[in-house]
Amino acid sequence: MADVLILTHIDYCPPAHLAQVLQARGCSFDVLRVDLGELHGYDLERPKAIAVMGGPMSVNDPLPWIADEVAALQRFIERDIPIIGHCLGGQLLAKALGATIRRMPYTEAGWQRMQRRSKATDSPWLAHLPEAFSIFQWHGDTFALPDGAQPLLSSRWCDNQAFAWGDKVLALQGHPEMTEALIELWLDDWAHLLDASQPSQQSIADMRDDLGGKVRALNQVAEGFYAHWLKLAGL
Repeated sequence: MADVLILTHIDYCPPAHLAQVLQARGCSFDVLRVDLGELHGYDLERPKAIAVMGGPMSVNDPLPWIADEVAALQRFIERDIPIIGHCLGGQLLAKALGATIRRMPYTEAGWQRMQRRSKATDSPWLAHLPEAFSIFQWHGDTFALPDGAQPLLSSRWCDNQAFAWGDKVLALQGHPEMTEALIELWLDDWAHLLDASQPSQQSIADMRDDLGGKVRALNQVAEGFYAHWLKLAGL
């Protein structure tokens, strides 16, 4: 078993840039498809750091593996090891910490500008970030803040974009892990799910405009999150 465990839920939401960061650092990692039962039998006492990726399903869907994953996350939280959640992964962390997840009346999609929350000024998770930056978004659910959570980020369309819980848990509503190839895949295969008439969604043309530059900036955002997460794990 590897030092880092990455939980995934569909082929379309791989670790992407996170995997590139781990490979560049020489960190060993396992990638499991929780929806296919691959978490069953895995030694939850072994990993030193956990990443939870996204997926199109809702935490509230009646899928049997969701309860199993929430229970595993609760064990990781008890172990006090660093955990970072991306979109669905952030919602799963919120649920594991006792918060509710609800459907929004719209979908937030595309490059969305983040605002720091007033209580986030001293957060080490944000130490690498400028005052203004964007994260790629694609979600219709949002999490409430668990008891004791520190709100970190918001956007125009989603008040709770990120929270920290304790010193080792980071839940993100967005997708800092994206690469150019993964964004193009989503825009090619999921375009029918978008409605550019909704002000909460960018058009595909706007999402693709200067895509290389936007992804390079996003990579820097992601690498700061991942560097702090790995530092906490001693990796």
